[in-house]
Amino acid sequence: MRPLEYVTNSPRETRSLAARLAARLAPGDLIALNGELGSGKTEFVHGLAQGLGVPASAAVASPSFTLVHEYPGRVPLVHLDLYRLEDLPAELLPDLEEYLSGERVLAVEWAQRLAGLLPRDYLEVRLAILNESQRQLNFLGHGRRARELLEHLKPKTESNKRKTAP
Repeated sequence: MRPLEYVTNSPRETRSLAARLAARLAPGDLIALNGELGSGKTEFVHGLAQGLGVPASAAVASPSFTLVHEYPGRVPLVHLDLYRLEDLPAELLPDLEEYLSGERVLAVEWAQRLAGLLPRDYLEVRLAILNESQRQLNFLGHGRRARELLEHLKPKTESNKRKTAP
């Protein structure tokens, strides 16, 4: 399956696209977010939280200094940010493996740092800065479940190669 590409024109559009995806997420789904600083990874997690029904009082923030935040919702959301970890310390591996096999939705920023720990089935989102307000998001499905999620994200018409987010 080819990657699905969207261009968003604002943080609000990035959150809206993620919320649309979140409507279909289930326990055990993993969203691997990769992209440079400022590309919209945390905004995407904000949208996932909205779509999963995380209460507005649970302010979603990047867990760069604490590594992980957990949020209650229709399905609990775990937000990992591996930015500060160049190499994964051995003492963190049992905790990471527990999150990777848990009954929550897991969103991992800088997921490429998990390398061989990622399961066979996950949805990868590659984010890139196009300009001050636009972001390009490429969705790649790794595994059957991830491909199902991609099908849900496809626009009703496939007339354009490059899609603009809702």
